[in-house]
Amino acid sequence: MTRIKVSFWVLCIGLTALWIAADPILLHTAPFSQVRLSLINYTGILAMGVISVAMILAVRSSKVESFIGGLDKGYRLHKWLGVAGLLMAIAHWLWISGPGWLTALGLMAPAARQPGRAAASAEGPALLHTLQNPARSVGQICFYALVVLVILALLRWFPYRYFLKTHRLLAIVFLLLVFHGVVLMKISYWSHAISYVIVALMAAGTVSAILMLFRRVGYTHRAVGEIDEVTSRADVGILQVSIRLKDRWSGHNAGQFAFVNFEDGEGPHPFTISSTWKGDGHLLFLIKGLGDYTRSLPSTLKPGTLVTVEGPYGRFTFEGESNRQIWVSAGIGITPFVSRMQELAAHPDGKAIDLFHATGSRDTAPVEQLRALAESAHVLLRVWVAAEDGRMTGEDIRRVVPEWKSADIWFCGPVIFGKELREDFAAHGLPGSAFHQELFHLR
Repeated sequence: MTRIKVSFWVLCIGLTALWIAADPILLHTAPFSQVRLSLINYTGILAMGVISVAMILAVRSSKVESFIGGLDKGYRLHKWLGVAGLLMAIAHWLWISGPGWLTALGLMAPAARQPGRAAASAEGPALLHTLQNPARSVGQICFYALVVLVILALLRWFPYRYFLKTHRLLAIVFLLLVFHGVVLMKISYWSHAISYVIVALMAAGTVSAILMLFRRVGYTHRAVGEIDEVTSRADVGILQVSIRLKDRWSGHNAGQFAFVNFEDGEGPHPFTISSTWKGDGHLLFLIKGLGDYTRSLPSTLKPGTLVTVEGPYGRFTFEGESNRQIWVSAGIGITPFVSRMQELAAHPDGKAIDLFHATGSRDTAPVEQLRALAESAHVLLRVWVAAEDGRMTGEDIRRVVPEWKSADIWFCGPVIFGKELREDFAAHGLPGSAFHQELFHLR
């Protein structure tokens, strides 16, 4: 989380500092009309800057993923930037329209016409001046489209398959906003660093938008596969899907995930890879029926069906210098630990590992299989049943593992549960860097 916050604020503060260097109007007294014009430019620049970076993050670049610390972190930052861009776009619109509304209501005196204003608006190349009115019209239309599309993206109840389609429309809106921003950028900014930075960001965002429109996102990481076997465990609501890849696959580490496209109408969904890579082209996914789509998969997936797998992604890979690890999982959050235990059973790393797994019952067949796997991997398993043991807390874990201060903690499960554990351990002195949690959410 720290890296996400730092990246977000460095971008926002950096753009603000560059804008002040180019337009220091707030550092001295100036007429309201001049201040308003500068703030229109500032909110527009900040909006385009953060949305451009959000577009860059959307293409799932492996280099960007490494920098940000995992695709899950990248999507969290993408969401923050999208919301920030929306807020800045609203502020931009209000600075443009608000004074006119207040004047019409009699709450503000009409602005006095500034000498030389018409000449100032005509500064710069004649072509830019000619395009200013079309750019303003495009900007107004795109503002309303941006508001609608970003709000739809934030609504969890909006169907995922429609979310993917409407989210792709943001690429078109972004390209039109680039036209709006370049044409209407204040002429004096072009001699300052802010213009080079914002144009570079918009150029990179433009490339990303084109990749999105032509559905080339993650193209180099895709592989076609065929479903080998589908096993449904109705008692625990889990579907086991075995896929045999037909294309080359770079391999993956335990804890990583992939986007799997079972049907074109729905689009790719992210699932943790539950098997270790043996170089034989086989992947295993354990899928929990958490929504309408995943609950429908047992009746729709058949052996022999061709699917597309894109990945691997993620940095939930159990790397760390500590010789002790504490794993905490709940429900389907056990999947990355299953993959890691398969690795450890074949190639032990000598680390002391305690696994706390929260489940509905101690006596189900999957739990017995988990016990056998943990034993083969030399992992100490504690099955936690809330109905019998109460809700698991940080204190429960510390009581069982007195050496917790020297351990790395790896958590996969409900976000709120993970947040509670993170805050609890932090309050007792565990460094934030020692708590690892998958934050992956597309929305």
